[in-house]
Amino acid sequence: MHVAILGCGYVGLELGRQLTEAGHRAVGVRRSDDGLAAIEDAGFEAVRADVTDADSLTAVPDVDAVVFAASSGGRDAAAARKIYVEGLRTAIEEFGGRENPPERLVYTSSTGVYGDHSGDWVDEETPLDPRTDKTEVLAEAERVALEEAPKHGIDGTVARLAGIYGPGRTRLERYLEGPVTEGYLNMIHRDDAAGAVRFLLDEDLARGEVVLVADDEPVSKWEFADWLAEECGEPTPPKQTAEERLANDDLSERVRRRILTSKRCDNETLRTLGYEFSYPTYREGYRDAIETYRN
Repeated sequence: MHVAILGCGYVGLELGRQLTEAGHRAVGVRRSDDGLAAIEDAGFEAVRADVTDADSLTAVPDVDAVVFAASSGGRDAAAARKIYVEGLRTAIEEFGGRENPPERLVYTSSTGVYGDHSGDWVDEETPLDPRTDKTEVLAEAERVALEEAPKHGIDGTVARLAGIYGPGRTRLERYLEGPVTEGYLNMIHRDDAAGAVRFLLDEDLARGEVVLVADDEPVSKWEFADWLAEECGEPTPPKQTAEERLANDDLSERVRRRILTSKRCDNETLRTLGYEFSYPTYREGYRDAIETYRN
């Protein structure tokens, strides 16, 4: 199998490594010199292209599957729309118009599209209720992947990722120092975010479907912070309720809405499909970071 990873960043690099180790051919696509060097260091082919520029995408070879993992870099909703919606459409049209188009597209979305469910469980059947301009863009991009890609002969899949953590992205000190605001954490280790996408492609699963990619155990932020403190040999951090945090007048509207969204993500579909997690919960996923901190 030959796979192009558009926007080959934190998760994409790991996906490329896993695909290569499994005997597949991966090509990572980035715009910057540093991004291209990171792909080459990870051990697979790098191509310079921009998902918003159809002409540049012609440099990417014909592939069996495209993974759209591009990021807007934390910028505003307008920038997100340019990447996630317009860029995704551009990629679909460019690859779909080829003599040998790919069979599959996997778009990596976010569980932020669910909005607030007051701590209740959500799954693939839960109606979307995005609460920010950016998550509205993500929801629109999901529709593009599922509804527009098939018009070009490409089967779309949405991998809806929980909060990604892993090497270099643990926010360990933030939770140890506090204050920690109440709510739930839904997490997925980088290796399993990549692993789930690799699994769906490798096993030819979930064409035309959404798969929620989260680990086995959503956890309250307060419980997680206390566990982390104990494991690191530190005092438990200060806590604050959502109301106490919202009393801060300096919060942006985006942050305020994020504080008001609480849910627990159910990964039963991914488990039923047969995926086996490398890090089933945060306890396994944070072990290396904890050992590094203690040492």
